[in-house]
Amino acid sequence: MSKTELVEFIASKAGLTKADAARALDAAVEGITAGLKKEGKVALVGFGTFAAKKRPAREGINPLTKQPIKIAAKTVASFKAGSKLKDALN
Repeated sequence: MSKTELVEFIASKAGLTKADAARALDAAVEGITAGLKKEGKVALVGFGTFAAKKRPAREGINPLTKQPIKIAAKTVASFKAGSKLKDALN
């Protein structure tokens, strides 16, 4: 499902205009991003939990030259599905 399709779905389910649904979706994504930056975790009961996880620095290999390279440490987003989401997919 693309963002446009999701906006249309939200608009039809919530009785909103597409513009209002797009603003709501953008606000939700912005809120999740802000929560991950500030607290490192956003939990939506039944749906799932977004978490910011630190990935340590490591060594890799350049596939073209086969030379070792250093890969910097970084923070990545992860998602763990909640019980209602898991049940809905089965």
